[in-house]
Amino acid sequence: MGVSEDVAEADHTAVRVALWRALHVRADPPPHVLEDEIGLRLADPDDGWRDRPDMDVTATRRTRASIVARTRYVEDLVVERGVEQYVVLGAGLDTFAQRRPEVAAAGGLRVFEVDRPGPQAWKRRRLLDLGFGVPAWLRLVPVDFEGDWWGRLAGAGFDPGRPTVVAATGVTMYLTREAVDAMFRLVAGLAPGSTFVTTFIRPPQDVEPEQRPQLEAAVAGARAAGTPFLSFFRPAEILALARESGFREARHVPAEELDHRYFTGRTDGVRPSRGEELMVATG
Repeated sequence: MGVSEDVAEADHTAVRVALWRALHVRADPPPHVLEDEIGLRLADPDDGWRDRPDMDVTATRRTRASIVARTRYVEDLVVERGVEQYVVLGAGLDTFAQRRPEVAAAGGLRVFEVDRPGPQAWKRRRLLDLGFGVPAWLRLVPVDFEGDWWGRLAGAGFDPGRPTVVAATGVTMYLTREAVDAMFRLVAGLAPGSTFVTTFIRPPQDVEPEQRPQLEAAVAGARAAGTPFLSFFRPAEILALARESGFREARHVPAEELDHRYFTGRTDGVRPSRGEELMVATG
């Protein structure tokens, strides 16, 4: 799918997530849940990026904790399950392939990054400009998530008959319920041994009171940017959807579990919020 240069640009939300991952390294004391400054290099913001209102160290503490925790959780699953394929839906400025090439080298893993054409064309160019390149085991798949993205994924060499980890973090809120349902049904039909992990945004009234302004600002910002949040789920709703879609097992991974797994012993307030949580499902 061709993409003209005038529409090939980074997604604003993807850039913000990349900057939050870098801010975790630069502003939060170790141990770091995730060490990722490659996304910062890809985004290449101006020198004053840390002065942006959405990079306020105190106000975004729990948001960036959620961001790094969800990324680390998914990557731990990829390594632990020893699968042959890893599909990143809505990949944005994900940097697993650049940070963990030894995982692919050791197990023959193929990584499929699935995203909208413009932002992905921009990312491809940045990977080449920075010297990372696009190795043969990394496939960049441009799609329309409301269209036949599954067919494009297959066309890029994805084999639904092989065990796979499929990740959709920071994706469901931008899709209609119909598109979310279609995604779940497709992934539920993958080979035995496959795992689906997705985040979901809870309704603002479910979020810790001190975090509600952050979520409400994110909702307003997404709407202003032309990428409104379309779907919110409570845990019981998304678990029911997973089971109706054909998954044999589905489990809610609450913020408290991520807190225990990655942030135990911290006293600096860096811990995930329950605004965006995880669900893990197997077919």
